[in-house]
Amino acid sequence: MRDVLEQLEERRQDARMGGGADRIAKQHAKGKLTARERIELLLDEGSFEEYDMFVAHRCTDFGMEQQKPAGDGVVTGWGTINGRMTYVFSQDFTVFGGSLSETHAQKICKIMDMALQNGAPVIGLNDSGGARIQEGVASLAGYADVFLRNVKASGVVPQISLIMGPCAGGAVYSPAMTDFIFMVEDSSYMFVTGPDVVKTVTNEIVTAEELGGARTHTTKSSVADGSFENDVIALEQMRRFFDYLPLNARDGAPVRPFHDDANRIENSLDTLIPDNPNQPYDMREVILKISDESDFFEVKANFAKNMLTGFIRLEGRTVGVVANQPMVLAGCLDIDSARKAARFVRFCDAFDIPLLTLVDVPGFLPGVSQEYNGIITHGAKLLFAFAQATVPMVTVITRKAYGGAYDVMASKHIGADVNYAWPTSEIAVMGAKGATEILYRSELGDPDKIAARTKEYEDRFANPFVAAERGFIDEVIMPHSTRRRVCRAFAALRNKRVEMPYKKHDNIPL
Repeated sequence: MRDVLEQLEERRQDARMGGGADRIAKQHAKGKLTARERIELLLDEGSFEEYDMFVAHRCTDFGMEQQKPAGDGVVTGWGTINGRMTYVFSQDFTVFGGSLSETHAQKICKIMDMALQNGAPVIGLNDSGGARIQEGVASLAGYADVFLRNVKASGVVPQISLIMGPCAGGAVYSPAMTDFIFMVEDSSYMFVTGPDVVKTVTNEIVTAEELGGARTHTTKSSVADGSFENDVIALEQMRRFFDYLPLNARDGAPVRPFHDDANRIENSLDTLIPDNPNQPYDMREVILKISDESDFFEVKANFAKNMLTGFIRLEGRTVGVVANQPMVLAGCLDIDSARKAARFVRFCDAFDIPLLTLVDVPGFLPGVSQEYNGIITHGAKLLFAFAQATVPMVTVITRKAYGGAYDVMASKHIGADVNYAWPTSEIAVMGAKGATEILYRSELGDPDKIAARTKEYEDRFANPFVAAERGFIDEVIMPHSTRRRVCRAFAALRNKRVEMPYKKHDNIPL
């Protein structure tokens, strides 16, 4: 019996070594952790239960039968993060470059099936050279099997991808179908075709970092939701991020103990809005002062900066925040910000996370480029997402809410439950100056008359009371009381139920 136990432990030790000490040293030399080290940092100590440690590939071509490392380049199983269950797979670059084989894919599919069955999130730590060429179509079939499960799991359990090395070719489409993608700076990249192919086909010379690095995907393409300096920080932040998410669509937004008074008054908000309506202020300050312990996990922080999206807690409960940012493009809605916010709203609605919308929007960004690139369709995505959402929705208008952008930003008319406005808010078709020039075009030659007309328009419409008179605004509130009013509104909406008409699925304007 002792011999059998020793043999088991030896086999386990061999499996834990992955591609061997030399390749592990090379991984460390690149500033990267191994697959198992990553799991140890991500999950609670001692909580990881590994599956399929001894699985090996079945390929016999190109001399592959001579190399059959246990685990076949991916570590899979489940564990807990702060006591909450999650399934995880971590690709091992020290084994065949983390390339995906038939059995590698089967291991990933197994834990994804179990995640769906047991209602727990899936976290993928990606570090792979792509499909294993030696296996040909079998590896491609393996990718397709994973893709199908990504689609089936969408909206059922949260799916998070952390790109910690190369992710190229068909491999990119699995992370692309997950809910959030995070990257590690200077050591991870994603692209469909690499720099060499790009040079051959289009004659463009570009580095892997420029083509698909963390900076590219967090600032230009919006493929990634965030990036971190190194593996350790990335995994620590994933633990923090995980705490905001429900375990599944039926679980509801998580609740944790909080130590912040729900009735806290923030007097500084009374003086936040500048007297000059064209002067910006930082909407992030409003978010931090409303949230529990000023904790805000921002998503896509470096893309479409005129829109802020992310998670806060109110009375210990996760809330998704969508907010215009007057510091960038005056908070205008454009193609990028509409896509960014629509994607975020749909995630929150899918997983029953309430939505707080902070509005300071002068309208849609005008321009030939915006129209040619489909601002109509992209703006409709955000409108559709808000109108479709059935979660509790609270909206606070802090300053400008003009034109169609007022409607789109979670107005009462498209389904928001509680709509507040600060006394500084202006709800109108457009700004006073533009409206006056249209209404009194014949008087444009007389500056004094135009100034008087502008003042008249401002007095009549540049305030929240016209909308409040019609019931479009539920209450005009003092800025310093915003946290208390928002917390009470969400508390009143906790049992909200909405019945939607039968449909197979909607047809969002993609």
